[in-house]
Amino acid sequence: MEFEFSGEIIYWRGPAPFHYVPVPPEESAAIKAVSSEVTYGWGVIPVLARIDDTEWETSLFPKDGRYLVPVKDKVRKAELLDLGDTVTVKLILGRP
Repeated sequence: MEFEFSGEIIYWRGPAPFHYVPVPPEESAAIKAVSSEVTYGWGVIPVLARIDDTEWETSLFPKDGRYLVPVKDKVRKAELLDLGDTVTVKLILGRP
């Protein structure tokens, strides 16, 4: 499954790296519907993520009925992103 959406980079004092983009409710519901097929435990979902020209492997974290996409420091630095910036995220569920 592939998804594309826009969202704001937020800070949450959860697991590192602390910067995330929340997955919108509709996309989160679609991911939740297939989560048992793609999770490797603890509710986290492995994904291949892309913002602009930077692609990385990560895992979605469930939070309050939605998922959060961790935005690693190397991604924020490569794309000159900061807290509060709105970005377009492309996700492919599972590991390639």
